[in-house]
Order: sequence, then structure tokens, then C-alpha cells
Amino acid sequence: MAERRTYGSYNDGCAAAHALDLVGDRWAMVVVRELLLGPKRFVDLQNDVMGIGPTVLTRRLVDLVDRGVVQSRRSSTSSRSELYELTPWGCRLEEVNTALARWAVESSALPWDADMSPDTLILTMRAHARPCPELEEPVAVGLHLSDARRHPHPDPVSYVAVLSADGSSLTKTDIPQSTIATLTTDTRTLKTAVLGDADLTRHPDAAISGDPTAIDTLLAATRLDDPGPGRSLPGPG
Repeated sequence: MAERRTYGSYNDGCAAAHALDLVGDRWAMVVVRELLLGPKRFVDLQNDVMGIGPTVLTRRLVDLVDRGVVQSRRSSTSSRSELYELTPWGCRLEEVNTALARWAVESSALPWDADMSPDTLILTMRAHARPCPELEEPVAVGLHLSDARRHPHPDPVSYVAVLSADGSSLTKTDIPQSTIATLTTDTRTLKTAVLGDADLTRHPDAAISGDPTAIDTLLAATRLDDPGPGRSLPGPG
């Protein structure tokens, strides 16, 4: 297969065009997206990026490493396990991913009913996160999120949301005991709530421990209330 020529080889000195040379190959930004919240093994990336084959994934990782976007290292828990993670420069692509998400949400062809990986859904919530002016003190909310695309559901991934009057943040981390509430659910159920008005306190696929009003606060801080004209929000399941 002939290697694709770069835009620079056509005497195009635009930095945006060069950015496409770096991460514009098919699957490249999707692989980057799945690394934005932390390192993953090759098999994890295969599971999270549905549709990509091992040969293409290998090629994309090699390209991204060569371009300085991704780096690899041995896992501290297994000498035979290799982890892929974004370089500090590669981490700055979250700004690009957020901008693309905010722009594409106005597309009439956006597949609202399609599922997401756990990290992708959390990144979507991060992209729309806003302050909670009604809170006098910051509160922490835990999330145990399993991938609805895979059956049976794999072990859930843990995240923590910190909500405050100054802003809201979501990170991928173990859930501390200081959280005021914890939500355990799958990506399809949470996406329905983030995109609409689903009541998770009554949903059969959602379990809440602690203060349920904290879950309502989390959804209020990250919900996309209006998908735009001519589009409807997906229903549950």
C-alpha cells in the first residue's frame, strides 16, 4: 500500500493541515480519545475501539508513537504487559476532542442512539461540565460504569466527579470513601440520562448508594439538555 502523502509535501504550510497529517488518519483520533483519561494496554484499546482490527491498531499506535503523540512503557504490575499513554503534548488533544464534540453535536446526522465506551461518555460529560452555583461546598460523586456494548458487561470502570460552584470535573480514578454518593450503571443508561431527563433513581439498570440528590446535581452539571432542532433524544435501552 502506497503511503499517503502529507499536506506539507504539496507545499501546504498550514499548521491545521499539519495537524491532520499527525492525527487525521482513520482511527487515529479515536485511539487518542481512548487514551485521554489514562494509559491502556493493547487489548484494552481493542475492546474500547470497536471495529478496529489488530493490524490497523498496531499501525496507528506505531504512527502515533513516531509522531510524538503516544508513548509506550512496561506495566509496573507485569513485565510482559505494555501500556500506551499520551505524551504531555498528546494530552493537549483533549482540547481538540472537546472542540470537535461541541461542533459535531449540531450535526443532523449525529448517531444519537449509538453507544459509547465508558471513557468516551465521561469525556462527553467533561466537555459539557459546568459550575453548580447552588453548592456551598464541593461534593464528590463516584461512578462505576460498565460498557453496554459488550455482553456480558465487563467489570465497571471507576470515575470521580467533583462538583462545586466554581466548576465541575470528572477523572478516572478509584472512588474514595469521601464521596457523597455513588452511581453504578452502564454506558447506555447513563447516556440516556445525560442526553435527556431519565430518572436514574427509578431506573432498573442503575443503583445509587448515598445521597441521590448528588446524582441529580451531577446530571444537571453535565447534561446536554437540547440536542438541537429536528433531533430527538434517545429513549432508554
